[in-house]
Amino acid sequence: MRVFAIADLHLSFTAPKPMTVFGPNWAGHPELIFERWREVVTPDDLVLLPGDLSWAMRLPEALQDLARVAELPGRKVLLRGNHDYWWPAIGKLRAALPPGMLAVQNDAVRIGDLIVSGTRGWVTPGPDSFTEEDRRIYERELERLKLSLETARKLGAGTPGVQHVLMLHYPPTGPHFAPTGFTDLIARYRPDRVVYGHLHGVSVPRSLQHWGDIPTDLVAADGLQFRPKLILEL
Repeated sequence: MRVFAIADLHLSFTAPKPMTVFGPNWAGHPELIFERWREVVTPDDLVLLPGDLSWAMRLPEALQDLARVAELPGRKVLLRGNHDYWWPAIGKLRAALPPGMLAVQNDAVRIGDLIVSGTRGWVTPGPDSFTEEDRRIYERELERLKLSLETARKLGAGTPGVQHVLMLHYPPTGPHFAPTGFTDLIARYRPDRVVYGHLHGVSVPRSLQHWGDIPTDLVAADGLQFRPKLILEL
């Protein structure tokens, strides 16, 4: 099984929302994603989708976007992003998802010898504006990340032959790559790889690519030229 990742699909088939405000490269981006997905992903593969999947405001509309993704090759694991306002309670979501789709929310799933954990994350403390409300959400997300990593450990993360990928929507640190509570937990639990999205217009070579010896991958769709990135082969 090969494992790919791509975030920030920003689909809006029920109420089209142009993404060209982020740049002309976003013109027709759903068709680009679907075309390039089919070029690289097979039915035996797995694709991680760390957030900002649909612009919908309610689950029924989002499911129309997710149905288009479900038709693409491979199994999928979803994570909530900051724009996924439609995301309901996790039990309700899991019951509604099309076949072949799983969702992670402050917990983890195991697929063969692969464990996928994740939480949304948030902006991190630094020299830029960081409000008391940001701190409240940041501290809550740290607790949720710990829950996710503890669940992964219970499922077998850290044992020989088992790979553990952590999904975040936000990057685990700020633009200056200073340590944060998120990076502290990553260093403590040591997932084999971290993937994150959220950042638009950031070139992959200038993004966070390692935390210590743990690979980290920016997989925002535009940074990947809308092509899912191969991150693991099992």
